[in-house]
This record gives sequence, C-alpha cells and structure tokens, in this order.
Amino acid sequence: MNFLYPGFLFALLTVAIPVIIHLFNFRKFKKVYFSNVAFLKEVKEQNSSREKLKNLLILFCRILAIVFLVLAFARPFLPSGSKIDQSKGSTISIYIDNSYSMEAVNKEGSLLDEAKRKAKEIVKAFQINDRFQLLTNDFEGKHQRLLNGDELLQAVDEIKISSASRQLQQVINRQQSVFTGASNRFIYVISDFQNGFAGNQPIKTDGNTNVSLVKLNANELPNVAVDSVWLLSPVHQANATEKLVVQLRNYGDEDAKNIAVKLNINAQQKAISSLNVSAGKTTIDTLSYSGLTLGWQKGTISIKDFPLTFDDQLNFSFKVNAEQKVLSINGKQEGKYIRALFGADPYFKLTEMPEANINYSALSAYSLIVLNGLANPSSGLAQELKAYVSNGGAVVIFPDLDADIKAYSEFLAALNLPAVSVLNKVPAKVSAIELKHPLFKDVFETLPQNLDLPQVNRYFGFAESNSSNKEDLLQLPANKLFFARYLLGNGQLYLAATDLENEDSNFAKHPVFVPLMYKIAFASAKEQPIYYTAMKDNVLESQKINLGANQSLKLVADQFEVIPELRQTNGKTLLYVADQVKRAGFYEVKRADTTLAVVAFNDNRTESDMHYTAQTDLQKLFGKQEIAFLDPKSDSIAAAVSAKNNGTELWKLCLILSLVFIAIEIVLVRFYHIQKT
Repeated sequence: MNFLYPGFLFALLTVAIPVIIHLFNFRKFKKVYFSNVAFLKEVKEQNSSREKLKNLLILFCRILAIVFLVLAFARPFLPSGSKIDQSKGSTISIYIDNSYSMEAVNKEGSLLDEAKRKAKEIVKAFQINDRFQLLTNDFEGKHQRLLNGDELLQAVDEIKISSASRQLQQVINRQQSVFTGASNRFIYVISDFQNGFAGNQPIKTDGNTNVSLVKLNANELPNVAVDSVWLLSPVHQANATEKLVVQLRNYGDEDAKNIAVKLNINAQQKAISSLNVSAGKTTIDTLSYSGLTLGWQKGTISIKDFPLTFDDQLNFSFKVNAEQKVLSINGKQEGKYIRALFGADPYFKLTEMPEANINYSALSAYSLIVLNGLANPSSGLAQELKAYVSNGGAVVIFPDLDADIKAYSEFLAALNLPAVSVLNKVPAKVSAIELKHPLFKDVFETLPQNLDLPQVNRYFGFAESNSSNKEDLLQLPANKLFFARYLLGNGQLYLAATDLENEDSNFAKHPVFVPLMYKIAFASAKEQPIYYTAMKDNVLESQKINLGANQSLKLVADQFEVIPELRQTNGKTLLYVADQVKRAGFYEVKRADTTLAVVAFNDNRTESDMHYTAQTDLQKLFGKQEIAFLDPKSDSIAAAVSAKNNGTELWKLCLILSLVFIAIEIVLVRFYHIQKT
C-alpha cells in the first residue's frame, strides 16, 4: 500500500491523546458513604471487569477513528502496477474526434456529445493541480496550451464539428509534443475509430506515456459520395461542347439505385444523370455540356443522399481562355505550313522566332514550341528546352535533313532522344498508325480498308537504345520511327524523322497532319488541378503571375483572407497555403482588386467510409505496446481512469471506517451502562 500524501501520517501521533485520557482517567469521583464495607466490596467485584471492558472498547474506537481519519487524508492506494508518482503531478492530453463521422447518433445521442461527456469524466479522475491539453482535429495553436481542470471543462463545451480529418498516428504525435518535462504523461483518445482514422500502419508511442483509447460505439450507415471529377479536355473554349467524368462511390453494404446527379456551372444547370452504384463499388458517368463563356468557371457536381450529406457535393473550377500561345522557331526553311495551320485559327496565337534570335526567357509563356528545320541547334537551346519540357511543356521537332548529323545527334541526346544514325534517301511510305492513341481519338469517323498514309523521300534513321519512354504514332516499314512521342519529366517531346519540305515528304499536306498537330497543341495546354482538399498542406499552382515591388497575392473568400507564401519557378507561380483553408467552397486569388484565379476546395473524402476498426485490430496496430481500452458504457469512466492511474484508492474506505468507529464510540458511551447491584 502506498500513500499519495504521506506527510499526513505524522498526525497519527494524535493517537496518544485518547491513550493518555484512558491511562490517567480524569473522571471526578463522588464520595459515597457506606455503613457496611462488606457491601461495597461486593459491588466492586461484580462491576470492575465490565467497566474495564467498556473503557477499552471506547479507547480502541477512538484510536481506530483517529487512525482511519488520518489515513483518509494521506490518500492510501494499492498500486496498479503502473509506475506513476502522483506527488509529482500529471500532464494529461485528451483528444476529442470532431470530424463529420461524429455527427452519427447512437442511443446516447450524437457521438460528439458523448465524447464531450467522457472527456469531462476523465478530468474528474485527476487532481486539482494536474494540467490538461484539449486536442481536436483542428490542430489549432490554442491546443498547445495547457489548461487547468475548470478551463478544460469550459473548452470542451465549445467544441464543434469540423471538416478536418486526421489519422491516429498524427494525433498521438501531436499529443506527445506537449509532454516536455512532464513526469506523469497520459494520453486519452476519444473517437469512433473509423477505418480511415485508425489506418493500417503500426502506431508508435513514447514508452513513458500511458495511452488509453475510448472507442465510442457507432452504427454503420449507408453512404454514397461524389468521389471525384475530371475533365476530358485540357483546353476549354467558349461555346464549345465539353465532357466531364464524375465518379460516385458507395461506401454502404447495400446497392444504391437511381442516384440523381446534377451538374451546375456558374449557378446554371448544365446536365443531369441518374446512376446505380453497387455496394462497396464505384460508378462513373460522362456528362456533356456547352455554352461556356470566357473566364473562370465555378462548377459543382451534386447528389442527394441521406443521412450523411457533407460529401454530396464536389466543387471544381477551370478557366476558358480566349487564346493559346504557340511558338515556332524557324531555321532556314520557311514556316509556312505551321503559319497556315495555327494562323488560320483565331484561338491560337502564333509567334515566330528565327533560329539566330531566340528569346529564351519567353519560352515558358508558350504551351507548345515547334522547332521547324533548325540547322544548328545549340546546346544552350537544348538545356532550355529540357527545363521547359520537364515543367510540363511540349516540343515538336522537325529536323533539317541537310544539317550536320553529329551536331543533331548531340542536340537530341541532350533531350534524352535517340541519336541520328543515317540519312535515308530511299523513298518509303508510312506503314502503321497508332489509332488507339488519344491523339487520334475522334480524328477518323470511319476507317477505310486501305488507309492512305504519308510518303517520304528523305528521312533520318535513329539509333534507339532505350524505348521505354517512347510512343510510336506513325511508323515506317521495319518499325522505323517516323513520328513518335517521348515523355520527359512532366512534359512531352514529339520527334519527326523528316522535315516539312515538299521534296522530302508529303507529310505537311497529308490529311493526318492538321488534326495531329491540333491534337498535340490541345494536349500541350498546361492543366491546373481543378480542385484541392481542405485542411491539407496545399500548394496552389498557377501560370506565372508578375508582381510589382509592393504587391502581394491574397486568397479570398467570404470572411476569409490569407496572404500565401509565394514562389516563382520555371514559368509557374506556386502559392503555399498550408492547411489554412478549412471550409469547402470557392476561393479567389487576387492581386489588389483583380481576380487572377478561382480555386475550388472540397472536404476530405476519408470521412465518407462509415466502417469502423474493431478493438482487436486496434490492439494489433499498437503491437506489444501497453495501451488500455476504457469502456464507454461504464457508469463511471472516472472511476475506471482513477483505478488505472492510481490503483485501488482506499481513502473513501478509511473515511467510512473512521465514521463507523466514532459511531460505535457514541453508542458505547450513551447506551452501554454498567448495571449496579
């Protein structure tokens, strides 16, 4: 047995008081005269033994009453086996899961309300001088401040449902960070322990910390969520017909039928659909829409699904541009075919530069660069193009067949392309076309049996040692390269075996040339993410934004404004907003009063899966680490916490025994009389 306050044991010296009273017997006697001494002796013989017994019983009751009263103040307890020195005080971190899943209801009410009640019970199990941390999914700065018991009880009442979601390891890491210098460390995690929250990776804890989990019992609910959305075209033109793909996911155990799907863009309904989603599966559908205007578009895909509704809408945004910039760098050959191709369409803004006067600093402003018959491509140009392509750009190379083969090989090698091995002068005809490639999708309405393909009189042969990043689009006999795509970083390179001169091939005049180049131009448009996830460390990507000396960018929404960290890199502007965006919706990137971009945020879909991790599986995540599970159904979770931390406390028993012995003493004094004969 140990004592929480052993200093009170000095009060046991007061036991001497009733002993002294008993020994000296301070009772005053009254003189009574008897005529017969023999009669007096008879009375004394009959009553002295009973008197001594009564006095001894009273003495023992007084001694035991004092002893147990002193012990009650010393707080005796039987150790639980945990190495906790209560005299040094404790630091307690209590995490309350306030994610969307805690809106679920059981017989105790909402899970969040039940979690609040359990947290308050835990507080009552500790001492008045102990310090507490209250943690929620919001991970706010105030959560790193230690509170006393009363402050924590008040803070618990202020907790509300949040769109933020965390994982168990993140929570425990955050809790352990507050224990600097603390002797007794306690972690309490109160949650429904969704599968997404618990995860499937081993959980690591500090061996000096007492970890307790309170798993609230929740009912598994059916739920269908708008899982994701993506656009089929990276290029968006005004009044053009476009297609969008929506994916629904059924997290429930029963099939969901006739789920109505609605597409709105700029608050106007553009398309509707109805889907059936099998239990535990996903279903996709393609929606067509048109009538877009220039500028930023705010889109939403929505469904109606009860009882969980937070994941029934997904926001996205994209921009309809008035033009797309294309650069043609020309050698000695004229760029008439490129000029005729892109100059005829007002959507494309074509810029031409001579090989001898290239503005390298402007390359990043173009989505597509065409190298048209360069005679002496330099290593400096290769370096700039490699950086441009790695960051998402696209380059098409039509070589100069009269150029030095060695110089061209070095230029191509710098771009991770195959070297030129020979100049072939034997006429040939393209023998194969990769019609399944996305660039040829919707190019041919019907395919003739004998498809006419380009002819070539002169062309380069290439020494290909590694074709892992190569996609052949057009091939000559014997699988020789005629036109192929190579992936490099985030971008792509297109390499042709011949130039665009009439005497060398009819490629520039062939019907396949125009749709192929248009598709390459459209595919080269630099796609931006159409939505982000709130409460995550997000980096927003935008086309390069030029700022003045005293200018800054702001991310703005209703009752929200932050100035993100800014970084300019390779023709892009990156905005670091960390996890400052906490609500789903649309946010504007502004420079002064000018809106430069519209960014969509959505709630994390990890909360959509309403399946929960069993206690046995939680124990496996912790492995051999010692953790405790507190039963939320227990009438007094405070008693369970106290028993775990302090062992079996005996102070209440001591107090009761003290009162019992005082009562016995009173009974002996008032009602136990020696009968005189």
